[in-house]
Amino acid sequence: MDDRQRDLSNYRITEADDSLKVAEHCLKEGWYKDSINRSYYAAFYAVKAVLALSTVDFKRHKDVMGYFNKEYVAKEIFPREIGRKLGALQKVREKSDYDDFYIASREKAEEQFQTAAFVIAGVKEYLKKHE
Repeated sequence: MDDRQRDLSNYRITEADDSLKVAEHCLKEGWYKDSINRSYYAAFYAVKAVLALSTVDFKRHKDVMGYFNKEYVAKEIFPREIGRKLGALQKVREKSDYDDFYIASREKAEEQFQTAAFVIAGVKEYLKKHE
């Protein structure tokens, strides 16, 4: 791994942390749809931090998640639970962002926030091992 890969990975995990802080702020303010969105992006940036170390990148979210599930979850580098949680985060975020009649609840926003925090913690553990 070269310095550029490490720098990009560090940048992306910082973006994940920042997005999680925004998600928490939105949750406290009662902006549940925004919290759901930021929770998803926090986890998404964390996954992209992992991919930066392998010099793989994709523009579409489904490609990022598909590659991560295939190369990291299916090969048991990350637990299957993270793969399931990422799928749930993505599904709820899409409903929240694109379904005009989706009502975001505090409970769902809290669940999404906790899930994103769980994913980020798992990624940070992985990144520490691969410094």
